[in-house]
Amino acid sequence: MQPDPVDVPPEHALLVVDMKGYSRIPEARMAPARFDLDSILDTVFDQSGLDMPQRVDGAFGDTGDGGIFVLPARDTTRLVDPFLGHLNAALSRYDKKARLHSAPEIRLRASVHVGPVSLPGRRNRAVVEACRLVDSEVVREALDAAEAHGAYLAAVVSEIAFRRTVRDGRAMDLDERHFLRATARVDGKPQFEEPCRLLVPGLPPVLLAPSITDATGLRPSSAPVPGPTRGAAGNSSPEAGHRGPVLNFIGAMDRPTVIGELDTLNLDQRQR
Repeated sequence: MQPDPVDVPPEHALLVVDMKGYSRIPEARMAPARFDLDSILDTVFDQSGLDMPQRVDGAFGDTGDGGIFVLPARDTTRLVDPFLGHLNAALSRYDKKARLHSAPEIRLRASVHVGPVSLPGRRNRAVVEACRLVDSEVVREALDAAEAHGAYLAAVVSEIAFRRTVRDGRAMDLDERHFLRATARVDGKPQFEEPCRLLVPGLPPVLLAPSITDATGLRPSSAPVPGPTRGAAGNSSPEAGHRGPVLNFIGAMDRPTVIGELDTLNLDQRQR
């Protein structure tokens, strides 16, 4: 029976993943690469306390180089944290094995969204928006930046999903400092323009921002640098009215593992 068009479908969480460069993999190696991706995702769903969506009718859509996953709305936070961090770590482990066996590399873009979805058809605007987000220019630029810094995943979280999870304090290990605010646009789709948040696990936004054309959040000159624990120190500038000490580093500090360790810095400001 067709649903009544007046009824608003139930809210669901949405995850879309897309493998970079899949069409350039030799045909004989496409199926093994996709099998490896499915195995990675299955493991990460389990690690994150989530049921694999294939077990629910219509909750999974195969896109060839990725997939569309529909989960209960209550799982939206888990898709952001810890799922994205676990996924990047799993891709890192896979990369080490792939190099030994000359397997195709796997680099992923991912989007997390939430909205009304009808199952099993999934013919809803929220699904279209999640697919547009993963195809947006900002997340493509973020993946290029991720690769340059040794990461394997770039994720874009819709503003509504971000508000309901991270901003509302539901995430365990992530907060607003770990995300870069941006605007998602897709070439050839002028009607699509949505605010979003970018996350590259392990890469602070201060290092991600210079690579993002449509970044609307922090900039390198004044951005706080997130650390692995609460109370991370930020940078201030004289232009903002700050009269404290100014640190000058000789040479570029472009390793996120180093930046992330600068959690607390105590300076002796007594006059000599």
